[in-house]
Amino acid sequence: MLRECSQHGYFRGEACPVCGQPGRFLLNDRELDHLGRVLTGILRHFPDRYGLTIDPHGWVSLPEIVRAVARRHPSYHWLRVPHLVAIAETDAKGRYEVREDRVRATYGHTLEVDLDLPTENIPDHLYFPVTSDEATIVLEVGLRPSDRRKVHLSKTADDARAAGKVRTPEPIILEIDARRARSEGLVIMQAGKTVYLVDQVPAELLRRAEPAPPEADAGRPAT
Repeated sequence: MLRECSQHGYFRGEACPVCGQPGRFLLNDRELDHLGRVLTGILRHFPDRYGLTIDPHGWVSLPEIVRAVARRHPSYHWLRVPHLVAIAETDAKGRYEVREDRVRATYGHTLEVDLDLPTENIPDHLYFPVTSDEATIVLEVGLRPSDRRKVHLSKTADDARAAGKVRTPEPIILEIDARRARSEGLVIMQAGKTVYLVDQVPAELLRRAEPAPPEADAGRPAT
């Protein structure tokens, strides 16, 4: 459910997380899911299907998206720019950026775009999930993009593990020496709340992350 609080802005859920008020209804769960997929598809993969053009930095006009979606999906004749802004601003992963009357995806592109994203305040270590079959190869040859234009790194090992579970139940987490990577000239960009982009990562900057330490009270006798 997507709603708008008059005091605290857009939110997902039944009540504003700040004041607890129900706010104004914008989209139900089905509409939110479908329109989110449409928006992601337009901005990352297939703007041409909707007769849209992405500029060199990934931006598309919000009013043009609204008109294009209504043309292709007449049931969304009521769609307006604030609906798309609300989807973008409440996305938990920070997959979108809104600037004035334009929006873009911050990562995940299969299209060629020049993302002028922040390159400062990058963590010293970043993480990447692989399958058990991939681990040995990646540690030998490094990371390269596969189906995307950039390698997508995660802010924490837990973030990487969550991303990796889309592909395998027990992902192996690799740690990237991001501090050394930057000192050697690799450009790392912050793309979302937990996602960072880089062209490639040489093998010498990778290692298998240490397993999480046991709970402090693990193994203690019951009292």
